[in-house]
Amino acid sequence: MAANGSFTAFSPDDAAFSVAYAELHCLTNFSFLRGASHAQELVETAIRRGYKALAITDECSLAGVVRAHAAAKDHKDTFKLIIGAEFRLEDGLRFVLLATNREGYGNLSELITQGRRNAPKGKYRLSRGHLESGVPHCLALWLPPAQPQDDDALWLARRFHGRLWIAVELLARGGDRERLDALQELGQRTGLPCVASGDVHMHARGRRALQDTLTAIRLGVPLAKAGLALQASGERHLRPIARLEKIYRQPALLEETVRIAGLCGFSLDELKYEYPEEIVPDGKAPPQYLAELTEAGLNWRYPEGVPQIVRENAGKELALIAELRYEAFFLTVYDIVQYARGQKILCQGRGSAANSVVCFALGITSVDPGRTRLLFGRFLSKERDEPPDIDVDFEHARREEVIQYIYCKYGRHRTALAATVICYRARSAFRDVGKALGLDAIQLDRIAGSFVWWDQPEERAARLSEAGFEPDSPVIHKLITLTSELSGFPRHLSQHVGGFVISRGLLSQLVPTENAVMKDRTVIQWDKDDLEELGLLKVDVLALGMLTAIRLALNMVNRRHGSSLSMADILATENRDEGKPVYDMLCKADSIGVFQVESRAQMSMLPRLKPQNYYDLVVEVAIVRPGPIQGGMVHPYLKNRKKKKEGKKIDYPSPELEKVLERTLGVPIFQEQVMEIAMVAADFSVGEADQLRRAMAAWKRKGGLEPFRDRLINGMLKNDYDEKFALQIFEQIKGFGEYGFPESHSASFALLVYVSAWLKHYEPAAFTCALLNSQPMGFYAAPQLVQDAQRHGVEVRPVDVIESEWECTLERGLRTELKGLSKGEVTGNSLSPQSSVLSPDFQPALRLGLCMVKGLSKEAAQRLIAARSTQHAAPASGRPSRDFEELALRANLSRKDMNALAAADALGTIAGHRRNAAWLVTGIEKRPPMLASAPIVESAITLTAPSEAQEIIDDYASTDLTLRRHPLALLRQRFDKHSFSTAEQLRHMPTKTPVHVVGLVTCRQHPGTAKGVIFVT
Repeated sequence: MAANGSFTAFSPDDAAFSVAYAELHCLTNFSFLRGASHAQELVETAIRRGYKALAITDECSLAGVVRAHAAAKDHKDTFKLIIGAEFRLEDGLRFVLLATNREGYGNLSELITQGRRNAPKGKYRLSRGHLESGVPHCLALWLPPAQPQDDDALWLARRFHGRLWIAVELLARGGDRERLDALQELGQRTGLPCVASGDVHMHARGRRALQDTLTAIRLGVPLAKAGLALQASGERHLRPIARLEKIYRQPALLEETVRIAGLCGFSLDELKYEYPEEIVPDGKAPPQYLAELTEAGLNWRYPEGVPQIVRENAGKELALIAELRYEAFFLTVYDIVQYARGQKILCQGRGSAANSVVCFALGITSVDPGRTRLLFGRFLSKERDEPPDIDVDFEHARREEVIQYIYCKYGRHRTALAATVICYRARSAFRDVGKALGLDAIQLDRIAGSFVWWDQPEERAARLSEAGFEPDSPVIHKLITLTSELSGFPRHLSQHVGGFVISRGLLSQLVPTENAVMKDRTVIQWDKDDLEELGLLKVDVLALGMLTAIRLALNMVNRRHGSSLSMADILATENRDEGKPVYDMLCKADSIGVFQVESRAQMSMLPRLKPQNYYDLVVEVAIVRPGPIQGGMVHPYLKNRKKKKEGKKIDYPSPELEKVLERTLGVPIFQEQVMEIAMVAADFSVGEADQLRRAMAAWKRKGGLEPFRDRLINGMLKNDYDEKFALQIFEQIKGFGEYGFPESHSASFALLVYVSAWLKHYEPAAFTCALLNSQPMGFYAAPQLVQDAQRHGVEVRPVDVIESEWECTLERGLRTELKGLSKGEVTGNSLSPQSSVLSPDFQPALRLGLCMVKGLSKEAAQRLIAARSTQHAAPASGRPSRDFEELALRANLSRKDMNALAAADALGTIAGHRRNAAWLVTGIEKRPPMLASAPIVESAITLTAPSEAQEIIDDYASTDLTLRRHPLALLRQRFDKHSFSTAEQLRHMPTKTPVHVVGLVTCRQHPGTAKGVIFVT
């Protein structure tokens, strides 16, 4: 098999054999910690050995069958893939089921679902009662134990009449001849035929050491103590047929495998997706309903009249959707988005199909497709015949509401989340293998700590040597070897971040479902790549923290101004005077908190690219990615951008490619452009370009790009393109790796970039408040966000037990005009078309919320707020400390709650400083009823206030931030003596000047840059 998993021509290993064979019992590594080979490896080896068929029979699972299907589909004429599963009932009865047709497959999938849903995640539970119907249209192989019982065989025979065989598995365990004789005698007594079977766990004998290691990991014991739990021999691999002839000596046992394979006619190609029906009103067909919604949406989007070009594009899109019969898909997404909007949940669609006139009209996206030159047919085409690409991002704080709506609307029997396959990476593999080899916890910590995620496999020995281990020692050598084999193996199934599969009928008849760890969640056993391979629909319901922040900020702005500002309204300012200050801010890399452009890499790019319009933001989002960076596309783009600004001509490889590359100034930046180049310059077909796209997305994990190299380069050379340009394009494809960024996604993200930048510039207090209330999200934590707001003139007020709500809030601040802006107008409840900049009468102040206080529960804070509103209605005693005592007792605050408030300096307005506050709360206790009204007589005590340094230390300890001076300000004079450079001084130093800097490291980033730079903030 080639590096990408595709097959080359094989001749059978066996020089000659007279008997045909099909393996009917085979586990992949999706039988977690049992199988020791990938599905692709097993299929490849079975084909090479000349097997007629291979049954993938993972334990109560179909998780590995799609990958086996993909590996086998080019060999349909000579090789058959059989779908099945292995089961062990609660009483120990073991058997294999094989699907003979589509109905049998559905029944098999349903049985797996029952077993998985009966048990916690990762386990299954089935009893004999689940087999009373006999699982129609499935064949059964009984896997007899060491001491087989006739009763078990007869019980299965009654449920699988005429469909049951005794599996004879001779695995060099000692006494194979006697076992064969005993099973054949049992078959004669019960009337059941025998068949050869291999109980395959690995594709080659060389995986024996890894298989033993997996057994030790599964049992949680070192290999040295695994004993009889390990397999007695290395025979559980795909053995040559000539060897099987010698082992079984009876050709009939081998020939029976081929006869059974002939009874199995099901292929995964038969699975067809059926859309749900309830998304269309009674009496209407999907095409009619989608056309009506689109027309209504166009009139809503263009109240002054729909442009002719927009109407024509909408007609073309609807015709293509109708031809491919994808109306129900768009209507399903529309229904979900309508629910979210009805609940005032902010959402934004993205993806190639999402950036279409139809999706713009349906409200799935707020990006006008006229702003970009995306081709709707590029990812929704007749040739490719696969579902459209639409992802919808929802507020991360409220996405669960959308998820439960989907479950409620369609029922758990018809919808579930796609799976995500969690695979072994270097650290987890080293830990598990090391534990199996007997290394202790301290050694494992040292080993795991010696690796970082970007280390290459060939660097592992060096890293272990640096950690004090001898790479050539037998144990460490085994550790490195086994870890290399184990890396990339699936470890378990997790839930996808939001990819839903929704079916018309029982979903369990299409794919098995199982319980997720999270309550009220179910997942299918296939991941997104499997669904894509089979062409099955997935609706992505994703979470995005910035949408939560934008919604919160818009709510605050609209409440303050009495307006109804939306994301679309803000985007409309982009090409007006109000947009220029926003772009000026971005050009200065003043982008902390701004979506997608707040990383250090983006901040270094902003002043170089100097975005001036929406499409510049589309490029900005995509260009700081491993694909363009590692492909060496950044500098040529900036060079050509400078040429354009100076009015100079940009050189294109050809007139044909100029049409592809014109929008990015002759440099391919987007995934779609690479595909277009392959089609235009190297004569790739649409199907080949799609295969290239898939390989681009997965080559880091699976390999798979090399077969395209010669095809791409030779095709471009044939069409008279420069070899250097051809090689450069291929290197960029490799650079895309798992990070290829489509223009469609970048166009949607650019909207959020501009909206968040607009809010940061015009409404910094509301924007920062929203970010703080949306944590955790983004690159920056609360201290950096607060410091940035203060630098922008926002007054930030501390947590206060009397004034603060649970979340951060805005309060009336000093009367100021927004910097550099004329007053805008608010007409009624909407922004005037002439000027959409809101100019308040005052610049609000940001009040930190009680949520910032470490150790204070939300429930205690809510009781405090409720008691506070009651107390404010009563006459004040005139003694703040007495008022707080009454408040604390009324709110039933615990000693822990009061101490947390005192430590956070939330009693500053009452007690003056932390030490007084600590003394105050120490004296608060609930008195018995008979003393409740007795006057309190105590002497006033004033403690010495803490130093500024101690206050700053306590601020960070109690709230993770300080509103006082930066901690390093206290040490600046000391740093000056050691020639440390300040951030301001760095701005004026020549390039490549060596400097010494000092600061608090808030985050480290290691993106896939061309030179492997680590960015430290």
